[in-house]
Amino acid sequence: MLEILQLPVLADNYIYLLHEPISGKTAVVDPAVAEPVIAALNAQGWQLDYILNTHHHHDHIGANLQLKQLTNCKIIAAEADQHRIPDIDITVNHNDQFQLGKQIIQVIATPGHTSGHIVFYCAESQALFCGDTLFSLGCGRLFEGSAEQMWQSLQRIKQLPTDTRIYCAHEYTLNNGKFALFVEPDNVDLQQRISEVKQLPAINRSTLPSTLAQEIATNPFLRTNSVSICNALKITEDNEIRVFTELRKLKDTFQA
Repeated sequence: MLEILQLPVLADNYIYLLHEPISGKTAVVDPAVAEPVIAALNAQGWQLDYILNTHHHHDHIGANLQLKQLTNCKIIAAEADQHRIPDIDITVNHNDQFQLGKQIIQVIATPGHTSGHIVFYCAESQALFCGDTLFSLGCGRLFEGSAEQMWQSLQRIKQLPTDTRIYCAHEYTLNNGKFALFVEPDNVDLQQRISEVKQLPAINRSTLPSTLAQEIATNPFLRTNSVSICNALKITEDNEIRVFTELRKLKDTFQA
């Protein structure tokens, strides 16, 4: 099993350190800034071997080159982002696999938020590092891809085992929950999830990881077949892509 450290940085980002204890290999996912990563590596006595980038936005790659210079680690990122992420060592595509020590990491292409977005899935550790594709109770904005692409990307994630832990790149859960309740106020699982989430800041705890089972039960963007959501959007035909498209448009202008 991977040892996973969650490092809160900037206003609401999370960086993840992944350590495979048998081999001692270590990777960092989406390092926005270097200092917390270096401090955590030093505290744990770990050597950084890889940087895993989900996409090219600066708050996910900002520390790449500094960390590479300091540790001689290798950068792994999507082949589609070669022109946007500097100094990539290993390019990957959908369904590619690589090893972090004894653990196999699978690459899943998830275009939508950006055209080259990928996520990293470790089946043995039941962990998904999903960048800005999936958030707890939400999903990423469509900066480059289409609504249909993002819906299809989320369907790929939805097919993973439901006990998969969801490690998102931002702490957006409470705000996302306000919109989720707006479009599906009668969802009892959602009501319970938000009640739990509201208590976590008081005890200095993150809302992440969630699980895929939780997200399927509560996240409107994974619930495009919900009759309640369809009624809220006044959509009568069986068209999940249209439901997703309308949800995403509504979320973009939603004010709690």
